[in-house]
Amino acid sequence: MRERLDDARFWTLLAATALTCLAILLPRVTLTRDVYDLLVIVDITGSMTTRDMSVAGKPASRLDAAKAALERLVADLPCQSRLGLGVFTERRSFLLFNPIDVCADFAPLETAIQNLDWRMAWEGDSMVAKGLYHAVEIAADLKADLVFVTDGHEAPPLPSGGALPEFEGTPGKVLGLVIGAGGTDKVPMPKYDDDGNEIGTYGPMDVPQENHSGPPPPDAHLRPGYHPKWAPFGSDVPQGEEHLSSVKSEHLAAIAARVGLAHADLITSPDLLSAITSNAHPRPVEVAVDIRPLAAALALALLVALYAAPLIARRIPIGI
Repeated sequence: MRERLDDARFWTLLAATALTCLAILLPRVTLTRDVYDLLVIVDITGSMTTRDMSVAGKPASRLDAAKAALERLVADLPCQSRLGLGVFTERRSFLLFNPIDVCADFAPLETAIQNLDWRMAWEGDSMVAKGLYHAVEIAADLKADLVFVTDGHEAPPLPSGGALPEFEGTPGKVLGLVIGAGGTDKVPMPKYDDDGNEIGTYGPMDVPQENHSGPPPPDAHLRPGYHPKWAPFGSDVPQGEEHLSSVKSEHLAAIAARVGLAHADLITSPDLLSAITSNAHPRPVEVAVDIRPLAAALALALLVALYAAPLIARRIPIGI
């Protein structure tokens, strides 16, 4: 009997039996974990069709890369988190649906994200700062944190001097993240006809290179053809690179700071979950966790070790 008690195999079998009993009898354990309420607004303006990103190793548009990242986010968020979806174009953000449970409503969430399309845009302009400000208002009404995905390409460009529009809300009332989509190199933007067929890329004459809605720049009087009343911006066609596009990281960081949000670029921060949860309000919830599978798994591991160890020992040659 003494030899049996000293036998390690007996104690291993006894431990496995005890763990098996625990796997049958253990009740669920109540734990507290953090979940999140998010509103995601996605830029669907024309520059988001620029193909300077990649998905699964293949070239992809900024919009497709954003959609892929959001699908991963929905899958990674803890159950009982809620996510709402909207789109931005022109100067406004539009709410598609209020935040819904990411687990119970996973299928409609995933389908809605997959079906986001640039053809849903109602105007061609892209006043990103104003769209972000409006998105903050919507998120505040929903009591949700904001995730605003855009390349930051303002069209038409900001007025002379690059002054940002005034934000009339309270900075920091809404937390969240502005996510920049796109590469850092300036590349041509795809051009489409009225039927949505791609017909090339935009050239310098296809887009406004300068914003004439505000006062002219200080050096306007030096421009050819300048007249204070009839030609305050001069008579020559403005030159610029507004027909080329890249992620406007500095601009996005500036407008994010103005409303109290954080900023990250998708190309350098593909893990949206950690970036968002670091800049969002956690909502603690109680969940019942079934820990019986853990005890059963430990029992199985002990049984495998019990019967596999002699076989392994016989196959390992004894060193000299």
